[in-house]
Amino acid sequence: MNLDTSPIAAIATAPGRGGIGVVRASGKSLGPLITALFPGATLNPRHATYIPFKQADGSIIDQGIAIWFKGPHSYTGEDVLELQGHGGPVVLQMLLGRVLEAGQEDGLRLAEPGEFTRRAYLNDKLDLAQAEAVADLIDASTEAAARSASQSLSGAFSKAINTLVEQTIGLRMLVEATLDFPEEEIDFLEKSDARGQLAVIVDSLDHVFRQAAQGALLREGLNVVLVGQPNVGKSSLLNALAGSDVAIVTPIAGTTRDKVSETIQIEGIPLNIIDTAGIRTVDEAVDVVERIGIERTWGEVAKADVILHLLDANLGPSAADEHICAAFPQGVPVLRIWNKIDLSGHKAGLDVAADATHLYLSANEHQGIDLLRTELLRIAGWQQTGESLYLARERHLIALRNARAHLDHAAAHAAQSDQSLDLFAEELRLAQVQLSTITGEFSPDDLLGVIFSRFCIGK
Repeated sequence: MNLDTSPIAAIATAPGRGGIGVVRASGKSLGPLITALFPGATLNPRHATYIPFKQADGSIIDQGIAIWFKGPHSYTGEDVLELQGHGGPVVLQMLLGRVLEAGQEDGLRLAEPGEFTRRAYLNDKLDLAQAEAVADLIDASTEAAARSASQSLSGAFSKAINTLVEQTIGLRMLVEATLDFPEEEIDFLEKSDARGQLAVIVDSLDHVFRQAAQGALLREGLNVVLVGQPNVGKSSLLNALAGSDVAIVTPIAGTTRDKVSETIQIEGIPLNIIDTAGIRTVDEAVDVVERIGIERTWGEVAKADVILHLLDANLGPSAADEHICAAFPQGVPVLRIWNKIDLSGHKAGLDVAADATHLYLSANEHQGIDLLRTELLRIAGWQQTGESLYLARERHLIALRNARAHLDHAAAHAAQSDQSLDLFAEELRLAQVQLSTITGEFSPDDLLGVIFSRFCIGK
């Protein structure tokens, strides 16, 4: 990971035209840069100054506001200078060029993606979970995701993790102190209620994991793939779920030749609904385009989180439907959707059978669509807990799972005898390390590099 501490600068607002654009610089001391940009002027820390932005020859680039945040009272913990002008791309590029020119002697350079936030992390203004929440807040695609990202940015997730770490350290200290005095080991587990303390930690971790797992759904969403023979109503179902005519619907079999995707929200959960070409055998496919579409369908099925296998309730099951179902990947939830109940006479409903979960609906008449939405939420594991959620990432969930496994091993050693106290203590230490990777207390440099490289430049 690059630990270059030279001053940096970048355009901090999104590309394109806007009413306002911001050029940001950060460094240990920006006094010389401010003097070079505004000779004879005085910028007071944390005060907005309306001032002309000039080229080196004195010609005016723009008129705007300059704000100097003197470190450590800034986003990065260093001196930060923000120049707020009009948001034209040419104006901002000219202004950035002037800033880089004025700071050239001090080593000022263009910032890397995420470098401002990385410096905030390295200067203890944010922990790693909060830093990731900055990117998640920017990328949030739903109101629920934005609220959860804001919750993590405020430090709520980090506080929950730090509490778990402190509880684990407390029990570790107790165990390791006993190891230093072997004569005290007799009945230690009972006298100290070590098992009870461990159970409290496990319960707390499980609670945090549930909130984090729910939050991860808000961030990632689910890939829901619609699969079935031609003309069973896949495109109609996509339109019904989306609430608009996203896909072309005709009575002609094979109308959909390639995938059509639409992201919808159910209770704030983003669902990426993917309509695919109808599946039939290669011999039945009418042309090369349809054959390619079928191949792409199976490619989407391989990446699915949930498969909706559509069948025609008016015609009933066929050998082709069973052939399709047999080719689904193992371990992926499958809902068998019996469409066109308006023609078959079935009632909208859900039937959990031994072979699969069957759901009866009519995409054209919008019968049973709410049942499908509810079932998708159930498969996703969504629960209306009423609690604040943390917009967790996959690495957070992995760390929590690993910590839980180490705590389980510790419980197994505690169930044996006091002779296993050294192993008990070691599993507690390993659990602590896993939890600490979430906030960045113990994080390898390559992990930090990957995390911050995914930020936008200027953040």
